[in-house]
Amino acid sequence: MAKVLPISSSQLSIFFILSFFTITFVAGESYGYARTLDRKLYNLKKEKLSHFRLFWHDTYSGKNPSAVKVVSSPTNSSTLFGAISMIDDPLTEGPELSSKLVGKAQGMYASAAQEEFGLMMVMNFVFMEGKYNGSTITILGRNKVFSDVREMPVIGGSGLFRYARGYVHASTSKNDMTTGDAVVEYNIYVLHY
Repeated sequence: MAKVLPISSSQLSIFFILSFFTITFVAGESYGYARTLDRKLYNLKKEKLSHFRLFWHDTYSGKNPSAVKVVSSPTNSSTLFGAISMIDDPLTEGPELSSKLVGKAQGMYASAAQEEFGLMMVMNFVFMEGKYNGSTITILGRNKVFSDVREMPVIGGSGLFRYARGYVHASTSKNDMTTGDAVVEYNIYVLHY
């Protein structure tokens, strides 16, 4: 039978101090309401940069529109200031609506400028194809519609795009001023794990 040695109070104190530092080292900094985590515990490997080229089909016309105005401009503004639309727009590989559907752009946009046609865009690009199926990229930013190329930030995502950040370049492929229908090419540059 093994002999049990008595533990002094100083040895016990050292044990608790070392345990505290070990727990703090593994868990990271802690402030009671927040703590730093080890990214390896969440399987976050090296970050990668991906590029997606998609076509966004915003359709107000026809029997099954993908964009619906929910608030009309409350003023006689030439920029439609104050108007809000909800969208569930197809995202395709090519500029034709008949090309391969890879996802949907779901969200809304509002006319947010009084002196020029500028939108505030809030949308998730929801992927429905391949390894990205079920993952989303979230875009929130200013879209100065009549500029050749507009840049908006990627502010996050879900699934394979958790912790995502980056930007998009949007450029109009087709625009029907009578119906409001538009096809916009989106080039998305996103850092993700």
